[in-house]
Amino acid sequence: MLTDMKSILIDARKNRYGVAAADVWSESSIKAVIKAAEKEKAPVIIAIYPAIADILEVGKIAVDLAKKSKITMAVHLDHGSTFAQAVQSVKAGLTSVMVDRSTLPFADNIREVKEIVKLAHAVGITVEAELGHVGQGFEYEQTKNTALTDPKQAVEFVKETGVDCLAVAVGTSHGVYKGKPEIHFDLLKNLRSVLDVPLVLHGCSGTGDENLKKAIECGITKLNLYTDLDVAGQEMYQNYLKDHNNLKIVDVSEVIYKGYTEKLQYYMRLFGSSNRS
Repeated sequence: MLTDMKSILIDARKNRYGVAAADVWSESSIKAVIKAAEKEKAPVIIAIYPAIADILEVGKIAVDLAKKSKITMAVHLDHGSTFAQAVQSVKAGLTSVMVDRSTLPFADNIREVKEIVKLAHAVGITVEAELGHVGQGFEYEQTKNTALTDPKQAVEFVKETGVDCLAVAVGTSHGVYKGKPEIHFDLLKNLRSVLDVPLVLHGCSGTGDENLKKAIECGITKLNLYTDLDVAGQEMYQNYLKDHNNLKIVDVSEVIYKGYTEKLQYYMRLFGSSNRS
Protein backbone atom coordinates (compact mmCIF):
# COMPACT_ATOMS: atom_id res chain seq x y z
CA MET A 1 0.00 0.00 0.00
CA LEU A 2 1.65 3.17 -1.20
CA THR A 3 1.41 6.13 1.15
CA ASP A 4 3.25 9.31 2.07
CA MET A 5 6.35 9.00 4.25
CA LYS A 6 5.14 11.61 6.72
CA SER A 7 2.29 9.45 8.02
CA ILE A 8 4.62 6.45 8.41
CA LEU A 9 7.14 8.45 10.42
CA ILE A 10 4.55 10.18 12.59
CA ASP A 11 3.33 6.76 13.76
CA ALA A 12 6.92 5.62 14.34
CA ARG A 13 7.67 8.75 16.37
CA LYS A 14 4.52 8.33 18.44
CA ASN A 15 5.15 4.65 19.17
CA ARG A 16 8.96 4.82 19.51
CA TYR A 17 10.09 2.48 16.75
CA GLY A 18 12.27 2.92 13.70
CA VAL A 19 11.49 2.50 10.00
CA ALA A 20 14.11 1.18 7.58
CA ALA A 21 14.79 3.10 4.38
CA ALA A 22 16.55 0.76 1.95
CA ASP A 23 18.23 1.87 -1.28
CA VAL A 24 17.17 0.12 -4.50
CA TRP A 25 18.42 0.21 -8.07
CA SER A 26 16.39 -2.39 -10.02
CA GLU A 27 13.12 -4.31 -10.06
CA SER A 28 14.79 -7.23 -8.30
CA SER A 29 16.12 -5.05 -5.49
CA ILE A 30 12.70 -3.44 -5.06
CA LYS A 31 11.11 -6.87 -4.78
CA ALA A 32 13.74 -7.83 -2.20
CA VAL A 33 12.74 -4.87 -0.04
CA ILE A 34 9.04 -5.54 -0.41
CA LYS A 35 9.56 -9.23 0.38
CA ALA A 36 11.28 -8.30 3.66
CA ALA A 37 8.50 -5.89 4.56
CA GLU A 38 5.79 -8.44 3.82
CA LYS A 39 7.53 -11.18 5.81
CA GLU A 40 7.96 -8.90 8.81
CA LYS A 41 4.66 -7.03 8.32
CA ALA A 42 6.74 -3.90 8.72
CA PRO A 43 6.31 -0.48 7.11
CA VAL A 44 9.23 0.35 4.85
CA ILE A 45 10.67 3.17 2.78
CA ILE A 46 11.93 2.26 -0.69
CA ALA A 47 14.74 4.73 -1.35
CA ILE A 48 16.01 5.72 -4.78
CA TYR A 49 19.50 7.25 -4.84
CA PRO A 50 20.15 9.03 -8.17
CA ALA A 51 23.82 8.02 -8.18
CA ILE A 52 22.87 4.35 -8.59
CA ALA A 53 19.33 4.38 -10.01
CA ASP A 54 17.29 6.23 -12.61
CA ILE A 55 14.56 8.18 -10.82
CA LEU A 56 11.90 7.87 -13.52
CA GLU A 57 12.54 4.27 -14.55
CA VAL A 58 13.16 2.71 -11.13
CA GLY A 59 10.74 5.07 -9.41
CA LYS A 60 7.78 4.05 -11.57
CA ILE A 61 8.51 0.35 -10.98
CA ALA A 62 8.74 0.91 -7.22
CA VAL A 63 5.51 2.91 -7.12
CA ASP A 64 3.64 0.26 -9.11
CA LEU A 65 4.88 -2.62 -6.93
CA ALA A 66 4.24 -0.70 -3.70
CA LYS A 67 0.63 -0.10 -4.73
CA LYS A 68 0.10 -3.85 -5.09
CA SER A 69 1.35 -4.70 -1.61
CA LYS A 70 -0.81 -4.78 1.52
CA ILE A 71 2.08 -3.41 3.57
CA THR A 72 2.42 0.31 4.23
CA MET A 73 5.34 1.77 2.28
CA ALA A 74 6.62 4.99 0.77
CA VAL A 75 8.83 5.51 -2.29
CA HIS A 76 11.47 8.12 -1.55
CA LEU A 77 14.13 10.14 -3.37
CA ASP A 78 17.36 9.76 -1.39
CA HIS A 79 19.88 12.63 -1.45
CA GLY A 80 18.23 14.65 -4.18
CA SER A 81 20.70 17.33 -5.18
CA THR A 82 18.86 19.30 -7.88
CA PHE A 83 15.45 20.83 -8.50
CA ALA A 84 15.18 18.71 -11.66
CA GLN A 85 15.46 15.53 -9.60
CA ALA A 86 12.59 16.69 -7.42
CA VAL A 87 10.49 17.29 -10.52
CA GLN A 88 11.38 13.83 -11.85
CA SER A 89 10.28 12.35 -8.53
CA VAL A 90 6.88 14.01 -8.87
CA LYS A 91 6.54 12.68 -12.42
CA ALA A 92 7.46 9.15 -11.30
CA GLY A 93 4.83 9.21 -8.54
CA LEU A 94 7.22 9.12 -5.58
CA THR A 95 5.62 10.01 -2.26
CA SER A 96 8.66 11.55 -0.62
CA VAL A 97 11.81 13.48 -1.53
CA MET A 98 14.99 14.32 0.33
CA VAL A 99 16.38 17.73 -0.50
CA ASP A 100 20.09 17.50 0.32
CA ARG A 101 21.64 20.95 0.51
CA SER A 102 23.61 20.16 3.66
CA THR A 103 26.92 21.43 2.30
CA LEU A 104 25.52 24.88 1.55
CA PRO A 105 25.60 27.83 3.95
CA PHE A 106 22.67 27.85 6.38
CA ALA A 107 20.69 30.59 4.59
CA ASP A 108 21.15 28.95 1.19
CA ASN A 109 20.09 25.58 2.58
CA ILE A 110 16.88 27.15 3.88
CA ARG A 111 16.15 29.00 0.64
CA GLU A 112 16.58 25.99 -1.66
CA VAL A 113 14.76 23.55 0.61
CA LYS A 114 11.87 25.96 1.02
CA GLU A 115 11.49 26.17 -2.75
CA ILE A 116 11.09 22.40 -3.11
CA VAL A 117 8.82 22.13 -0.07
CA LYS A 118 6.41 24.47 -1.85
CA LEU A 119 6.43 22.24 -4.95
CA ALA A 120 6.20 18.93 -3.08
CA HIS A 121 3.51 19.91 -0.59
CA ALA A 122 1.32 21.15 -3.44
CA VAL A 123 1.02 17.53 -4.60
CA GLY A 124 1.06 15.81 -1.19
CA ILE A 125 4.70 14.72 -1.17
CA THR A 126 6.71 14.47 2.05
CA VAL A 127 9.97 16.44 2.26
CA GLU A 128 13.10 15.49 4.18
CA ALA A 129 16.12 17.78 4.42
CA GLU A 130 19.49 17.59 6.18
CA LEU A 131 21.01 20.08 8.59
CA GLY A 132 24.60 19.57 9.61
CA HIS A 133 26.37 17.15 7.30
CA VAL A 134 26.83 13.37 7.43
CA GLY A 135 30.17 12.59 5.81
CA GLN A 136 31.87 9.48 4.45
CA GLY A 137 33.14 6.58 6.54
CA PHE A 138 36.61 6.51 4.98
CA GLU A 139 37.31 9.95 6.50
CA TYR A 140 35.48 9.34 9.76
CA GLU A 141 38.34 10.06 12.14
CA GLN A 142 38.80 13.50 10.57
CA THR A 143 35.11 14.46 10.26
CA LYS A 144 33.18 12.67 13.02
CA ASN A 145 32.89 15.76 15.24
CA THR A 146 32.51 18.34 12.48
CA ALA A 147 29.32 19.69 10.93
CA LEU A 148 27.10 18.32 13.70
CA THR A 149 23.52 19.60 13.81
CA ASP A 150 23.01 22.69 15.95
CA PRO A 151 19.69 22.53 17.89
CA LYS A 152 19.01 26.28 17.70
CA GLN A 153 19.60 26.30 13.96
CA ALA A 154 17.46 23.18 13.62
CA VAL A 155 14.46 24.88 15.22
CA GLU A 156 14.80 27.85 12.86
CA PHE A 157 15.39 25.59 9.86
CA VAL A 158 12.25 23.52 10.41
CA LYS A 159 10.15 26.62 11.04
CA GLU A 160 11.40 28.47 7.97
CA THR A 161 11.34 25.57 5.48
CA GLY A 162 8.27 23.61 6.60
CA VAL A 163 10.02 20.26 6.14
CA ASP A 164 8.22 17.14 7.36
CA CYS A 165 11.30 15.39 8.79
CA LEU A 166 14.92 16.28 9.40
CA ALA A 167 18.11 14.28 8.84
CA VAL A 168 20.54 15.14 11.61
CA ALA A 169 24.30 14.80 11.95
CA VAL A 170 25.07 13.24 15.34
CA GLY A 171 28.17 11.17 14.62
CA THR A 172 27.34 8.69 11.84
CA SER A 173 28.91 8.43 8.38
CA HIS A 174 27.98 6.94 5.02
CA GLY A 175 29.63 3.74 3.81
CA VAL A 176 32.24 1.72 5.67
CA TYR A 177 33.60 3.31 8.84
CA LYS A 178 37.32 3.85 9.24
CA GLY A 179 37.25 4.04 13.01
CA LYS A 180 34.73 3.29 15.74
CA PRO A 181 31.31 4.96 15.44
CA GLU A 182 30.73 7.52 18.20
CA ILE A 183 27.17 8.77 18.45
CA HIS A 184 26.37 12.00 20.30
CA PHE A 185 23.28 10.77 22.12
CA ASP A 186 22.96 13.86 24.32
CA LEU A 187 22.79 16.00 21.18
CA LEU A 188 20.20 13.66 19.69
CA LYS A 189 18.05 13.87 22.84
CA ASN A 190 18.29 17.64 22.72
CA LEU A 191 17.19 17.71 19.09
CA ARG A 192 14.27 15.41 19.87
CA SER A 193 13.15 17.70 22.69
CA VAL A 194 13.17 20.93 20.66
CA LEU A 195 11.81 19.66 17.33
CA ASP A 196 8.28 18.48 16.57
CA VAL A 197 9.15 16.63 13.35
CA PRO A 198 10.48 13.05 12.97
CA LEU A 199 14.26 12.70 12.92
CA VAL A 200 16.29 10.76 10.36
CA LEU A 201 19.64 8.99 10.74
CA HIS A 202 21.83 8.56 7.67
CA GLY A 203 24.83 6.24 7.62
CA CYS A 204 23.32 3.45 9.72
CA SER A 205 25.32 0.62 8.15
CA GLY A 206 28.18 -0.42 10.40
CA THR A 207 27.01 1.83 13.24
CA GLY A 208 26.26 -1.14 15.49
CA ASP A 209 23.05 -2.67 16.81
CA GLU A 210 23.23 -1.11 20.27
CA ASN A 211 23.92 2.35 18.86
CA LEU A 212 20.96 2.07 16.49
CA LYS A 213 18.61 0.82 19.19
CA LYS A 214 19.65 3.66 21.47
CA ALA A 215 19.28 6.17 18.63
CA ILE A 216 15.66 5.08 18.21
CA GLU A 217 15.12 5.42 21.96
CA CYS A 218 16.52 8.95 21.74
CA GLY A 219 14.22 10.02 18.91
CA ILE A 220 15.28 8.63 15.52
CA THR A 221 12.40 7.29 13.41
CA LYS A 222 13.87 6.76 9.92
CA LEU A 223 17.11 4.82 9.47
CA ASN A 224 18.89 4.70 6.11
CA LEU A 225 20.53 1.44 5.00
CA TYR A 226 22.50 0.34 1.98
CA THR A 227 26.07 -0.85 2.63
CA ASP A 228 25.14 -3.54 5.17
CA LEU A 229 22.41 -4.89 2.90
CA ASP A 230 24.75 -5.02 -0.09
CA VAL A 231 27.50 -6.71 1.95
CA ALA A 232 25.03 -9.29 3.27
CA GLY A 233 24.04 -10.17 -0.29
CA GLN A 234 27.66 -10.51 -1.41
CA GLU A 235 28.56 -12.64 1.61
CA MET A 236 25.67 -15.01 0.97
CA TYR A 237 26.82 -15.31 -2.63
CA GLN A 238 30.39 -16.12 -1.59
CA ASN A 239 29.19 -18.75 0.88
CA TYR A 240 26.94 -20.23 -1.77
CA LEU A 241 29.88 -20.58 -4.15
CA LYS A 242 31.76 -22.69 -1.63
CA ASP A 243 29.01 -25.31 -1.72
CA HIS A 244 27.91 -25.15 -5.37
CA ASN A 245 30.16 -25.76 -8.36
CA ASN A 246 27.41 -25.44 -10.98
CA LEU A 247 26.20 -21.93 -10.23
CA LYS A 248 24.03 -20.56 -13.03
CA ILE A 249 23.82 -16.87 -13.95
CA VAL A 250 20.22 -16.72 -12.81
CA ASP A 251 21.24 -18.10 -9.42
CA VAL A 252 23.61 -15.20 -8.73
CA SER A 253 20.95 -12.52 -8.32
CA GLU A 254 18.63 -14.89 -6.46
CA VAL A 255 21.31 -15.63 -3.88
CA ILE A 256 22.40 -12.00 -3.52
CA TYR A 257 18.87 -10.69 -3.07
CA LYS A 258 18.10 -13.43 -0.57
CA GLY A 259 20.95 -12.13 1.56
CA TYR A 260 19.73 -8.55 1.07
CA THR A 261 16.20 -9.48 2.14
CA GLU A 262 17.27 -11.44 5.21
CA LYS A 263 19.54 -8.64 6.44
CA LEU A 264 16.77 -6.09 5.99
CA GLN A 265 14.41 -8.33 7.97
CA TYR A 266 17.00 -8.46 10.73
CA TYR A 267 17.10 -4.67 10.89
CA MET A 268 13.31 -4.39 10.86
CA ARG A 269 13.17 -6.59 13.94
CA LEU A 270 16.00 -4.61 15.56
CA PHE A 271 14.19 -1.32 14.87
CA GLY A 272 10.93 -2.61 16.38
CA SER A 273 8.93 -2.14 13.18
CA SER A 274 7.87 -5.76 12.69
CA ASN A 275 4.09 -6.24 12.91
CA ARG A 276 3.51 -2.49 12.70
CA SER A 277 1.76 -2.60 9.30
